[in-house]
Amino acid sequence: MTPSSANLALPPELRLRPVVSEDMDLLERIYASTRAEELAQTGWDAAQVAVFLRFQFQAQHHHYRTHYANAEFLVVERSGEAAGRLYLHWRPQELRIVDIALLPAHRAAGAGGALIGALMDLARQRGIAISIHVEKNNRAMGLYRRLGFCRIGEHGVYDLMEWRPGT
Repeated sequence: MTPSSANLALPPELRLRPVVSEDMDLLERIYASTRAEELAQTGWDAAQVAVFLRFQFQAQHHHYRTHYANAEFLVVERSGEAAGRLYLHWRPQELRIVDIALLPAHRAAGAGGALIGALMDLARQRGIAISIHVEKNNRAMGLYRRLGFCRIGEHGVYDLMEWRPGT
């Protein structure tokens, strides 16, 4: 059996579904929401920000699809509403969270912790580690540390965080 998120024990209000081509605008909106604070400091007008975000989203999307071709690309739904994205790359001894991002209305409401917790439960059952690159100044860094993730590497503005069963 190919590892997948199909066996995740999620709270009833959360659901994962595969990304489809009709989700591209949603995925771009999710991406843009993760950059809003940063880009507010540039002084660019709305048109400049929109062009930059579209270009960056397309580059990131292409990178993920190229370098993680066999990953699971999932939309997170919360109470029937699109809430975010979750990209997972299952490896023999590790689950790499390629990307997890929630729209602002769904942040700090337990959805992210529930998703990571369910992934940890599944990884524990399979005896594999979980890793994720997290921007050093990302607010979610506190969540990862509370859940037992440790910094094992550094790549520019990102820390490579890892969780292992039994830690």
